Amino acid sequence: MLTKISSFAHIGLRSEHITVEIGTHRGTGGITIVGLGDTAVQESKQRISLAFRSSGFRIPTGHTIIVNLAPADVKKVGPRFDLPIALGILIVHELVDIPKDALERTVVLGELALDGSLRHVSGVLPATIAARNAGMKRVIVPMPNGPEAALIPDIEVIAAENLTELIAILAGEKQKPTIPPPASSPVHAVNTSVDFADVRGQAHAKRALEIAAAGGHNILMSGAPGAGKTLLARALRGILPPLTREESIEVSQIYSVANLLSTEEPLLRHRPFRTVHHTASGVSIVGGGQTPGPGEISLAHKGVLFLDELAEFPANVLEVLRQPLEDQTITITRAQGSVTFPAEFLLVAAMNPPEYSPGSIRRIKRRISAPLLDRIDLTISVQPVAVDDLQQQHNDGESSATILERVERARERQQKRFTDLPISINKAMGIRELRTFCVLDQQSETLLKQAVERLRLSARSYHRTIKVARTIADLNESDAIRATHVAEALQYRQTIGIED
Repeated sequence: MLTKISSFAHIGLRSEHITVEIGTHRGTGGITIVGLGDTAVQESKQRISLAFRSSGFRIPTGHTIIVNLAPADVKKVGPRFDLPIALGILIVHELVDIPKDALERTVVLGELALDGSLRHVSGVLPATIAARNAGMKRVIVPMPNGPEAALIPDIEVIAAENLTELIAILAGEKQKPTIPPPASSPVHAVNTSVDFADVRGQAHAKRALEIAAAGGHNILMSGAPGAGKTLLARALRGILPPLTREESIEVSQIYSVANLLSTEEPLLRHRPFRTVHHTASGVSIVGGGQTPGPGEISLAHKGVLFLDELAEFPANVLEVLRQPLEDQTITITRAQGSVTFPAEFLLVAAMNPPEYSPGSIRRIKRRISAPLLDRIDLTISVQPVAVDDLQQQHNDGESSATILERVERARERQQKRFTDLPISINKAMGIRELRTFCVLDQQSETLLKQAVERLRLSARSYHRTIKVARTIADLNESDAIRATHVAEALQYRQTIGIED
């Protein structure tokens, strides 16, 4: 006798349909799993055997069970196949009274505990999306994954606490629990402990961060220790607009694959802010491993990646950022194949200025290469705050809420501009979009030409300066880019003491 149950394996963010085939014949007994499963898949035999005993099921002796995970050339990872294998074994031995259509066009995912309870598994959100797109009508998941799967409309979700409860639901003996999807009410900006109004002085840095938030531009802050670089970076969170519904689903899929989603709040509503220490490895930043998973740059997708003490990062770690900063994706290649993760992040970096000695400058230049600096749109010097400003009792600076309003208006202008294009922010513009949406008048062209010659800007820096000018114009609610906008954009291409 043979039965088939549908499941999904995740390969990067892509979910691959897997058919779990279970057959039995007279033999010496035991379970054999084929189909390129990893150690966790092979260990499901022991988990399933004990879970059956705990749930009151007895497999007839003298029968050999063959489990095939098809297609056989796709690597299967993790314990998510425990539940479909267990259901298939029960059905093939006719130990449960489940209607034939109960598992028709149904995807099953879940890990079994030894007591028969169902445990949370990773990657349920992208699997549910793939199941709906493949025409499936329901998914069966552990109860902790229920809210995650319920985020996706037009597909029924069955979530159970344990194997016994799931059998009762499928047999029609028990009503399936109701899992309401998270409310889609408007989301306000994230509350942070640092408000821009609390940051004394630093008007130039605040303005640069506002431009970075409005256009998604990368920024590097150079300044003496204690000048406020880290404080300013943390305050940036308060002026980033909330994620849209589509962006929330996109980012939540990454966190689902990385097994970082909260079971209580499975939908990420605020832009990620990932802080990376300079001891982090290249793999942890870009992703990888034997089974490639997302790194910090993908976990920062649609949000911020903050690198403090930039000059302390090893050169090989910083160099891996060059391609993602340009392409906004990262492709990881292994012997089994390649996977691609999105990496559209706003890079915020901070560093102490170099000591003006040839040895110090050479050391920093070996770590922070010119091509990497070329991919940073705004470079500013953060000066120490005067004592009088620190002692000032009255706070007359703009609040994060006020700045956020301007940022959101600028983002709305960009979204309208790029309505028919696959981009939504100025940073993502290519050459064709620059020619269409960033036409410069004669005065602006002359100013930019002089700056290119004097500062020896590369072609990449030239185009990035225009993008920053476009964002400044959007903040000023101007349809045209003026010379004043270009001049301000050029102010943010300051030297930090290590340029040639």
